[in-house]
Amino acid sequence: MFDEEPNDPVRVADDAHVEIGRTQRRMMAALAEVDRTAAWEADGARDCAHWIQMRYGISLWKADRWVEAAHALEGLPAVADALSTGVLGIDKVVELTRFAELDTEDALVRWAQHVPAGAIRHRGELERLQDPDEAETAERTRSLRWWNDHDRFEMHAELPAAEGEVVRAALEHVTDRVPAMPDEDGPRDLPARRADALVALCSSGRSGSPETASATVVVHARLEGLVEGTHGCELEDGPVIAASSAERLVCNARIQTVVEDARGEVVRLGRMRREPPTWMARQVRYRDRGCVFPGCGTRAFTEAHHVVWWSKGGRTDLDNLVLTCFFHHRLVHEHGWSLSRKPDGEVRWFRPNGERYRAGPSPTADAGSESQPAVASRV
Repeated sequence: MFDEEPNDPVRVADDAHVEIGRTQRRMMAALAEVDRTAAWEADGARDCAHWIQMRYGISLWKADRWVEAAHALEGLPAVADALSTGVLGIDKVVELTRFAELDTEDALVRWAQHVPAGAIRHRGELERLQDPDEAETAERTRSLRWWNDHDRFEMHAELPAAEGEVVRAALEHVTDRVPAMPDEDGPRDLPARRADALVALCSSGRSGSPETASATVVVHARLEGLVEGTHGCELEDGPVIAASSAERLVCNARIQTVVEDARGEVVRLGRMRREPPTWMARQVRYRDRGCVFPGCGTRAFTEAHHVVWWSKGGRTDLDNLVLTCFFHHRLVHEHGWSLSRKPDGEVRWFRPNGERYRAGPSPTADAGSESQPAVASRV
């Protein structure tokens, strides 16, 4: 037995564990309210999980689970109490909330104390599929998510068992044929071989690189609309779009403007405007690593954005380009957000009201804060 002295590190760790659980319970309650009131919308997030990922720096997969658990805990008082008293840690609680019910939670809490979190997850999967309706639910809720965590690319998939077997069989088939790296042919190296197989399987299906070609987008615009700021623009063989959407296309596609009068007669044919050349686009991706929106950092579906818009005279050079994901690119062009890039490379983002946006929790009252400009310059 360990002595329970004031400076006993085991006692200190146990006390800290209880305090962490109590704090996490408060956080779960707050997250449920953030989601219910859509408070995440003002911070440039797609949904509550995306907001948690950016604000607190955890993976999107875990953030999604936290949102589900936060709502479930409101109807599971025993599980919630187990978290706040340190009886169960957050990982076990998140897994329990996926299948616990009010009339089963007491027994489940007692059981969960003596098994690892993986066992809880496994039982949850089994119990959720006992009901025939759950098979249909599994089909509807199939998903594939991925995200970047520093220098790691992580992926999480949930598929119905039959479809999952198809994926497993295909990967195992390729795994047997992928050459092993030096010193990687033992049982412990099998996960690495499977990762190589996935890359090989995806690479074999690529017919080209998006960096080597760019679609030409033809935009038809009415002259009076451009002058007065009214009317939309029409894509050739496509729908009508807002002028702001057309401006966003300038950032990542070849675009040719056809200006017409009220009768449809062409009065000016604009030149085609290309995205940055391949070498410059690669350099922007290398420099920024991912989306420059505070806390985002994703490398999926990223685009080179002109800080000072091309349509407003901005240059296509490295100092005037930043990497943004598809979602945050649209925030700038169509939802009133703006950004600036200082000479030292620092990128600052501003809400539609001109207030400076920063990632992370709000500073405490005694921490002080940098004064904000009354209105951010729209670029």
